[in-house]
Amino acid sequence: MDRQSILASYGIPLPVVSRSPTAASGRRVTTGNGNNRTSKRYSVTALYSMAAEQDVEVEDDLARAQKRLRELKSRISAQSKKNFVLERDVRYLDSRIALLIQNRMALDEKQEVESHLEESDPQEGNFLDDRKMQQYGNLFFLLQTEPRHIATLCRLVSLTEIDVLLQTVMFTLYGNQYESREEHLLLTMFQSVLAAQFETTTDFNSLLRANTPVSRMMTTYTRRGPGQSYQKSVLSERINSLIEHKDLNMEIDPLKVYLQMIQQIEEETGKLPEHLPRSVTAEVAAANAEVQAIIAPRLTMLTEIANSFLATIINSLEKVPYGIRWICKQIRSLTKRKYPDATEFMICSMIGAFFFLRFLNPAVVTPEAYMLVDNVPGKHPRRTLTLIAKMLQNLANKPTYAKEAYMKMLNPFVEENKRRINKFLLSLCEVGDFYESLEMDQYIALSKKDLVLHITLNEIYNTHDLLLQHKNELAASDKSHLRILLDEVGPAPPQVPRKENRAIELPLFSRWETPIQDLATALMSDNNLTQNDILYMETKSIFVQLIRSMPRVAERRPIDLAYIAETAATTKDATLVRKGIKVKEMLRELEEAHVTDSSDGYKLMTEEVAQELAHLGNLREIVNEEIKSLEAVYKTICDHNNYLRSQLEQYKAYLQNVRIQTSKDSVGPVSVVKVGDKDNTQKQKAIGPYKFTYIQLERDGIIVESSVPDYRRRDIYFNITSPVPGTFVIALHYRGREAAILEMDLKLDDLLEKQQDNVVSLDLEYVQFDVSKILQLLNKTFAKRKMPTVSNAWGKLCLSPCAEYSTVG
Repeated sequence: MDRQSILASYGIPLPVVSRSPTAASGRRVTTGNGNNRTSKRYSVTALYSMAAEQDVEVEDDLARAQKRLRELKSRISAQSKKNFVLERDVRYLDSRIALLIQNRMALDEKQEVESHLEESDPQEGNFLDDRKMQQYGNLFFLLQTEPRHIATLCRLVSLTEIDVLLQTVMFTLYGNQYESREEHLLLTMFQSVLAAQFETTTDFNSLLRANTPVSRMMTTYTRRGPGQSYQKSVLSERINSLIEHKDLNMEIDPLKVYLQMIQQIEEETGKLPEHLPRSVTAEVAAANAEVQAIIAPRLTMLTEIANSFLATIINSLEKVPYGIRWICKQIRSLTKRKYPDATEFMICSMIGAFFFLRFLNPAVVTPEAYMLVDNVPGKHPRRTLTLIAKMLQNLANKPTYAKEAYMKMLNPFVEENKRRINKFLLSLCEVGDFYESLEMDQYIALSKKDLVLHITLNEIYNTHDLLLQHKNELAASDKSHLRILLDEVGPAPPQVPRKENRAIELPLFSRWETPIQDLATALMSDNNLTQNDILYMETKSIFVQLIRSMPRVAERRPIDLAYIAETAATTKDATLVRKGIKVKEMLRELEEAHVTDSSDGYKLMTEEVAQELAHLGNLREIVNEEIKSLEAVYKTICDHNNYLRSQLEQYKAYLQNVRIQTSKDSVGPVSVVKVGDKDNTQKQKAIGPYKFTYIQLERDGIIVESSVPDYRRRDIYFNITSPVPGTFVIALHYRGREAAILEMDLKLDDLLEKQQDNVVSLDLEYVQFDVSKILQLLNKTFAKRKMPTVSNAWGKLCLSPCAEYSTVG
């Protein structure tokens, strides 16, 4: 497969590649005899070294550190995925319980939420037959290596479907967050998504700011390991130092300040002065001299705090993850293309909509959700953080007006720093592209025989189902590779229960791309390399391996290649002996080809080996530093996992006590179950059945459509039973038959969610019910089962983003 085909599969324009040695190495190479020699080795040198070292077993400090780093990155990727799933479960339970509270009815959570509270069993194994494994392996290789398909799909799905798809895309399909090939493929997908977003959005002000599947994608991307690492290193210390001052009140909203002021006066004096009425407008509060005197020093201090945050962020430019900077670069490029007359301020506001609104400010407002703080911020620090986030967002947006009138008082902060922030936002975009390195990574991938994807059955089935739903938009042509694969794999299987949702290793390969059997041959044919070029690179690579494997040789200077080869060939280690003999023969072949010269001690190769070793020495320090940084990130992610699990336990406790309370109302005293205890409540008595005739339900408008023949309808009736609170069984009967023709289980919160989502009808196979009217019937029929009083502690369980901050964007 040639490089044009590789790049074309990404939808990437073919870059102009320099064939000069200086393009890759930054230096001119000469032969030992003094004749200038233009090497054809450019960036493929690094590629070949990567490939050559895949099967090398070198046990030095660097190798051990690199192994530790790989393991750490793998654990971070896996843990990030677990956290994403947990966060989705928490949001799900939060919304379900809220719906139930609104309806003032109780729900026994056992059946409905059990799947969100139990542990899945992610055992690995092959649960698909060989044919399905091959079909899905082809399909997911195509999706991974041609990101445009996923990019289109992410734009087509609804907000209710996007989270499950993002789990597969961000944490499975491109789940190796620190592996360049998958990261770069993911970024090309973002390029396609953003390009389409700019093309279809007509309102400049809503670009990247509205809550869409695309904005959810961008937020999810920032929650991966590199983004969390940056947030912790840059924001954690600053936020922790602020929240230590629990009593520091930075409120500047005049109305709130006024109310706090009169409350304090009343507490101190026992009465309220006549000139300070209890209820005033915001304008009256803002005009009050005492309020103004309170606010003035707060504005000064708030500006100082915001400036300290801003300075920390600006000084962190080099720490910003490459992927986030590259996305900023695409936003700048797309803004210029879509709006040729856009000013620098407009361009920077668009970059800021991503960098601040989607990335930094959510962590500033709710640092405990990002595990940036040890304790939940108190009331006053929380408000200060919210104001800081508003100031930073206003600075990035540079609005001509403030959404809240009192924020105008902070306009001097915006005016003083707007050029400074513009410079930072534009500097974020100054990163190189990765297309050539992606091409090289694809060579490596095509030469691997064990390219696999760790994926669950439900991730496969859900992605399959979404692809089929949007097949015509994704693959309009019958000759499209995607359409061919979807037609072959057939209909999507249904989702399996959580306990059966096994993880499998899915081998990835392509029907249309020939695997590279011999990397050296592929490099020579595609990059105009000769056999001598390959031989030279392999010889140098072996010498580096030998020096790393023999500590006493590594300490000897100057480097003597002949001595190193002879020492290896005469050791007691069979592997070193084999390599020593091989490299001696390779040196001889290179000399005969006049590539190297023994008379000058193989000067050219000796210099390059020395430079490579110097690079590896520096690399060891870099790797150790990265390990130190990522260990902190891994701990943060694990802490966040524990935090989410504790939230689920609180939900579970709340729901269990709801059940117990409703049990008291219906069957007498029942003992309270504590968190972590098994459910020992007595079995509840079912309510019903209540009988309703077909004619009655039709007359009341509950049945809206029917396939039951007219002459049969008088003999049809329905029995509705509530086996446990919040769960209903509707059974369709035919007069004269003992058994029901069919039964349907309904959950109260399912109906509430359908009503909230404006779903009109409920399909019962033979008939369709009006959702709102069947809900009214159930409420009326089972009204005696009242919702218990909701504890004030419920508010503490809610994990919704800070509503106040939502006005920032």
